[in-house]
Amino acid sequence: MQNTKLSPFLKWAGGKRWLVNKHEELFKVDYKKYYEPFLGSGAVFFFIEPNEAILSDINSELVITYNAIKENWELVYHFLLEHHKKHDKKYYYKQRLKRYRNKFKKAARFIYLNRTCWNALYRVNTKGLFNVPIGTKKRVVYEKDDFKEISEKLNKAKIICADFENIIDRANKNDFLFVDPPYITKNTKNGFIKYNDKIFTWEDELRLFNSLKRASKRGVKILFTNTYHRSITMLYKNDFIITKVARSSILASDPKHRKITYEIVIRSNYDVQR
Repeated sequence: MQNTKLSPFLKWAGGKRWLVNKHEELFKVDYKKYYEPFLGSGAVFFFIEPNEAILSDINSELVITYNAIKENWELVYHFLLEHHKKHDKKYYYKQRLKRYRNKFKKAARFIYLNRTCWNALYRVNTKGLFNVPIGTKKRVVYEKDDFKEISEKLNKAKIICADFENIIDRANKNDFLFVDPPYITKNTKNGFIKYNDKIFTWEDELRLFNSLKRASKRGVKILFTNTYHRSITMLYKNDFIITKVARSSILASDPKHRKITYEIVIRSNYDVQR
């Protein structure tokens, strides 16, 4: 498997570009269909380039954006160029409040805010309104952008807005399931994580665990990432293969303050070829 030059067009907190770059061996899997229920920036999808895929996320604006590029990338790019020309602080905050009916304009706005907000963070308030402040990036479009090829890759996928359990339960024997949920731990002050306009709770983590156990018993090939925490390892240790991996945290705005953190990768029904 060769590393593709195609990069995700979005940046996403918790995205897995670092994982595909540092641990290519995890993705050397023979499979029928690819499933990803927490899509985010789609780093793994763009890396492995499956011929058939089901992609999903509970973030409806994210799903609209992917489908708009899939359907007509040129129109999305046209509106994105308009944002590029007009970008400044005043324009950013105006667009943050803006609501479009046209799905291609919605997609361009979503990409614009993602590329110009603070640290590419997606966060909404209690009313469901995007409320991340402006970041330091000045550019909205880049020379490396290849929305045409992105569209071609997405045309091999069905992209839907759905709960993760719905998608996991569709996967069958010898399908490949990549799962990268919001990170949650039990009995901590951060007892939940705000994920889009929903709450991902420890009960959701248990529901995810049970859905993955069912998938594993069906013979689905599973790769699952999560935070390195005792509550997570204790939950999965008897039913899955767990490996600890190191990465640099990207949430600090100053790279000098980004420390090494640890995550775990959890596998089932396939071996890693090094």
